[in-house]
Amino acid sequence: MIRRLIKDPLVSFLFAGTLLFFLTDWFSDDGKTYQIQVTANEVQRLSDQWSLQMRRPPNEQELDGLIAAFVKEEIYYREALMLNLDANDTIVRRRLVQKLTFLTEDIATNEPPASEALQSFYATQIDKYMEPAKFSFAHRYFSSDRRDNSQAIATQALTDTTIKGDPFMLQKEYAQRSKRDVGNLFGRDFSEKLAELPTSDEWQGPLKSAYGWHVVKMLNIAPTRVQPFDEVLEKVEVDWQQAERKVANASYFTNLKAKYSIQYPKQSAATPSGTK
Repeated sequence: MIRRLIKDPLVSFLFAGTLLFFLTDWFSDDGKTYQIQVTANEVQRLSDQWSLQMRRPPNEQELDGLIAAFVKEEIYYREALMLNLDANDTIVRRRLVQKLTFLTEDIATNEPPASEALQSFYATQIDKYMEPAKFSFAHRYFSSDRRDNSQAIATQALTDTTIKGDPFMLQKEYAQRSKRDVGNLFGRDFSEKLAELPTSDEWQGPLKSAYGWHVVKMLNIAPTRVQPFDEVLEKVEVDWQQAERKVANASYFTNLKAKYSIQYPKQSAATPSGTK
C-alpha cells in the first residue's frame, strides 16, 4: 500500500510542493522586505508593451490581468533568488553575460556618430561598399539529358541560329545579375566562364552549367563600382555601430580581466598558450 502511494504521481506532486514550501520557509531571510510596489511607470510599461504587440491599448480588465501577471512573476522571481535557484544554472549564467554585453554595447553607441566619424569609417572600410560587376545576358540551352551530343550541337548553334535550344526551367534572359547570383542559378563554373566573356552581339561559348550546355549572348556588363557615401549612409552607420560595440566589449573585458587573478591547471589543454 505504501509503495503504491509513493509511486502515485499525485502523491509525488504534493510531496514536492510541501518540500518546496518548507525549503522556502527554511531559507527565507527574516529581515527581507516582503513588499512589492507596482509603480505608475511599471503600469505604463506594461500598457505600452501590450499596445505594441496588440496594436491597441489594453482595456481595464486586460490591464488588471497584466498587473496580476507582473506581481506573480515578481513573487516567483524573489522566491527563486531566496532559494538560490539561479546558482549553477547555465541558462541564467548565459543570460546575465548577454545582458552585460548588451549594456556595454548600448553605452558605447548611446550617442549618434558624427558625420566625420562615419566618413572616416567609410574610407577605411571601402571594400565593404564595393558593388560587384553585373551581367545582362541571354542564353540558349542544350540539355545533356535529352541529347547525347549536346556540347557539339551547342557549338554548331553559335553560328546556326536556326538550331533551337531545349526548354529551360528558368529564364532565357537575365539583367543586372552579379557573378554570385549567376553562380547560384547555373553553378560556379558557369559564372566563372561567363565573367570572362566580353559584351557582344554574337553568341559565345558554349558554357557548361549544372543543367547542360549554353550558348550566351552578353548584352551588357556594368563594371564594379564604389557605392557613394550618401548612397550607403544607413549601412555605414549600422556597420560603424557594430564595430564600436565590438571594440567596447573587447576593451571592457580587458579592463575587467586585469582585476582578476586567474589560475589554470598545469599542462592542461584548456590552459591558454603562453600562460604560466
